[in-house]
Amino acid sequence: MPSILAIIPARSGSKSVPHKNIRTFAGKPLLAWSIEQAKESKTIQRIVVSTDSRAYAKIARSCGAEVPFIRPRKYSKDTSTDLEVFRHALSWLAENEGYRPDICVHLRPTAPVRREGLIDEVVRCLCANPDADAVRTVAPAPHTPYKMWHKGKSGVLKPLLKVPGLRDPWNQARQVLPATWIQTGSVDVVWTRTLLRKNSMTGSRILGFEDDLWVDIDTEEDFVSAEQLMIVALALRGDCGGQALTFCFDLDGVLADTPPGLNYRRARPRHELIDMANALKAAGHRIVIHTARGSVTGIDWKGVTKAQLRKWKLKSDELIMGKPAGDFYIDDRAMHVSRLEALLRMAGKTGTKSRR
Repeated sequence: MPSILAIIPARSGSKSVPHKNIRTFAGKPLLAWSIEQAKESKTIQRIVVSTDSRAYAKIARSCGAEVPFIRPRKYSKDTSTDLEVFRHALSWLAENEGYRPDICVHLRPTAPVRREGLIDEVVRCLCANPDADAVRTVAPAPHTPYKMWHKGKSGVLKPLLKVPGLRDPWNQARQVLPATWIQTGSVDVVWTRTLLRKNSMTGSRILGFEDDLWVDIDTEEDFVSAEQLMIVALALRGDCGGQALTFCFDLDGVLADTPPGLNYRRARPRHELIDMANALKAAGHRIVIHTARGSVTGIDWKGVTKAQLRKWKLKSDELIMGKPAGDFYIDDRAMHVSRLEALLRMAGKTGTKSRR
């Protein structure tokens, strides 16, 4: 195994979310999560935090990382690049310690939600492909760039990309356009020779490693959403420090499909999400089912609902009927069902299997 160094950049000058790298996130400083995940890795041998702040350095050391230097101000500007940060760290370590790792792992504190084993899988991918310059985690792009444009000063649009052999791709159905991927920022792994000899964070031959679940904290909304996701992931693992949480699940549209005509006798269960609710219950958390059944139809569905919960083997602490049938629910603790489904894609978190 080559020598492998994890570098965690933690600049103190965030503008969108001030001091986000040390802000409390699910009970710990944000950068602590990347440090702990690096410590759990079976391939990483050293963990260095590069920061321009002595206060940040103290926190990083308390979390188990090395901070052998304070990053100079000229590499800590809003416009400073990752390449500048990494080349400075490698230069300092070589000059002061004679340490020259073969591989660098880039772990951004702003991507704290990483599934177990992901870091090692990406490292091994690079090791198995020595002709590659780097490996980056990627996910399917939420929007196709073939329908994006440059806008000139005169207001004239020019396509961002073209597709060889396909006329006017921006007018085509998304399904016929090439699949595209977005870099997630969760884990980047690069040969040190790529950084130093090619003067690049990636080089030209870059492998993509699919990332099932990821977050990138850049705004206050990102921070809140990511923290919710992390707390649920920890709850599923029974890792909430002994604290019992209360999870309120909507029934139809979440734990069951919404039946046509609101005939709830025909509701079909979503077993993957039911298994998730049961896993949370088994981990010691309180499960409340809150449903709007009857708000529109005026029918008492309580007996039917109770029978369905028993049949579906959904274990809950309380069933609350009478939720208002609103078009929108505005709640500061709301989590969309798609985020729960994303958690289900994280290997080894719930131990459940689809029964559909």
